[in-house]
Amino acid sequence: MRAVVAAGTGGPEVLSVGEVPEPTPAAGEVVVDVVATAVNRADTLQRQGFYPPPPGASDTIGLECSGRISALGEGVEGWSVGDEVCALLAGGGYAERVAVPVGQVMPVPGGVSLVEAAALPEVAATVWSNVFMTAHLARGERFLVHGGAGGIGTMAIQLASARGAEVLATGGSPDKLELCRSLGATRAISYRDEDFVEVLEEVGGADVILDNMGAKYLGRNVAALATGGRLVIIGMQGGAKGELDINALLRKRASVTATSLRARPLEEKAAICCGVVENVWPLVAAGQVRPIVENTMPLEDVAKAHRLMDEGGHSGKIVLTL
Repeated sequence: MRAVVAAGTGGPEVLSVGEVPEPTPAAGEVVVDVVATAVNRADTLQRQGFYPPPPGASDTIGLECSGRISALGEGVEGWSVGDEVCALLAGGGYAERVAVPVGQVMPVPGGVSLVEAAALPEVAATVWSNVFMTAHLARGERFLVHGGAGGIGTMAIQLASARGAEVLATGGSPDKLELCRSLGATRAISYRDEDFVEVLEEVGGADVILDNMGAKYLGRNVAALATGGRLVIIGMQGGAKGELDINALLRKRASVTATSLRARPLEEKAAICCGVVENVWPLVAAGQVRPIVENTMPLEDVAKAHRLMDEGGHSGKIVLTL
């Protein structure tokens, strides 16, 4: 079957489309004929050699997909060949077919095309698990997300707003700030021209912060928290090692949590996917939350797609079609 292969590690130019063996479903798995997949920041890290797949996962890049079930493994119930689905993956999405644990397979939400659905699993699972299952963002609380115009950011703004939180988001250009506001952010903060700490201090601090920067923002994020605030770190774009002011945390009775999704046990990922289907998909079907897809291109343009991701000027998701 066709799949993206890497000629070593490095820049986008190491990626091309080649031939790899087809997957077969193990017990508790289904095979999905992939219609589309989406590019995530983790994919670029894997390409560079910094984020290898967990043991047992496919070496092929790709953390999400949409398509149709073509085969069922032993013991699989509730799904049939031909069902249209989207799925959260530990790897293998940049390919014509992928084997998926059945707990990570989700129906395509109403009102979304099969291609658009490829942009949903990773961001929906990331936001639901971190902002709601881990940080327990509640109606009426204040929420800050960094990189609000990105894939995770656009989902976080919409979902937090739809569930009754006051949403603030950071962004780096007028267009990205306007996108944040259009999706439900009551305050869009230019990280080039404004200090998000000062903005949050003026309004009483953030109850929950979702951060993809890591070390660079660690101290400032703690400063921006409200009393009892929860900081959840999901990335290290700004470095891996930072200094944490324990006294500041104590004074605020605040907490810092760092999480990852890809290497979690299957039962944890299945629980997250169940939560997404129960709590997020109805909002998608109602039009309150939607996938934000800026670029759609064929799988053969994978190097171009990764170059766009590396440059960081895009908004929302980049989708690859097969």
